[in-house]
Amino acid sequence: MANEAFMGEALALARDNIRAGGRPFGAVLVHQGKVIARAVNQIHSSNDPTAHAELQAIRQASQVLGRARLDGCEIYASGHPCPMCLAAMHLCGIERAWFAYDNAEGEPYGLSTAAVYEQMSRPPQQQSLALRPLKPAGEEGLYGQWQQVRPT
Repeated sequence: MANEAFMGEALALARDNIRAGGRPFGAVLVHQGKVIARAVNQIHSSNDPTAHAELQAIRQASQVLGRARLDGCEIYASGHPCPMCLAAMHLCGIERAWFAYDNAEGEPYGLSTAAVYEQMSRPPQQQSLALRPLKPAGEEGLYGQWQQVRPT
């Protein structure tokens, strides 16, 4: 299956999701040339703000492959991935991501995440969401404790 066919499937999922009352987002995750996960944005049905199509596909693919790392995988998404989805792709090792509609095309419909990308480009202390360190007095060793018990 060629890249355009994978993207066509992601777009068909997005259109089906619109008909089901959801947002216009679908994703297809591919490993070694084969689709191993298909997903749509499920925020409308789950009330889970993280239920984006790309994250749903990553969750499915991890179960299919039996591992958290998705090295060797690529993802096809109907829309430009938001910062949360893009970060997840980086964290799990997806090697390539494709999208059909960019943030500029989504902007007139309230579907752009460009403002979030702009916020995240700022240092954490200058973002609109207050992020501050807070470690209680005497707290230490959490990561060292993990290091001692984690499997190698």
